[in-house]
Amino acid sequence: MDLIFVHGALVRDGEWWWRPTARLLEERTGIRSRALALPSCGEQHEGARGLVADAAALRRALDDVDRAVVVGHSYGGTVITEAGHHPAIAHLVLISSYLPEVGTTQASILADEPDPVAIAPVGDGSLALDGYDEAAFGARFLQDGTPEQQREAFARLARQHVESFVTPTTQAGWQGVDSTYLVCADDRSTTPALQRTHAARATRAMELPTGHHPFLTRPDLVAEAVAELAG
Repeated sequence: MDLIFVHGALVRDGEWWWRPTARLLEERTGIRSRALALPSCGEQHEGARGLVADAAALRRALDDVDRAVVVGHSYGGTVITEAGHHPAIAHLVLISSYLPEVGTTQASILADEPDPVAIAPVGDGSLALDGYDEAAFGARFLQDGTPEQQREAFARLARQHVESFVTPTTQAGWQGVDSTYLVCADDRSTTPALQRTHAARATRAMELPTGHHPFLTRPDLVAEAVAELAG
């Protein structure tokens, strides 16, 4: 069984974000995993750079494996949704993520939040977080992390192509697939209320007492949940 991690929006270096959980999984179960590089965040070089390109990158990764658990964080769930059904997918894990219906954009999902994360154009068709210094970023996105984690995470912020946010989904890859949603109950980025709305579309859900990035701050909890599915 393979495990593929799809990171969220406006960041790069998925391997770093996923590393604490990946190490625990390998130590405890022997399961090895990898993180998908997203073209929309400049991590792969190809013509398209938005949601369509990210979904295509995930499908290519799935083409190379027999069976996989796919873990999506935040925007990663939208990528999984657009990637559609693939015979290699055995299970989906969504962490503070989204299971959008066909025709939904990432921007419309975020617009439903009472205090949506501020993003702004930065030229070349890209968007970036707007108005966050390292302290503000840490307080909102990683308040349960260490100062080192907050610093390293802030250094991995990235521009992302606007088409990731305004392209409507054309498929609902989560439908008809066994899935587990991990609600981050102390999340200050994606409200628990919005998470629970999307979690209701999953096969099952469980709540973690964490902020937006539990695979960094509580890798033990995430590894335990994933190991039960991938074992």
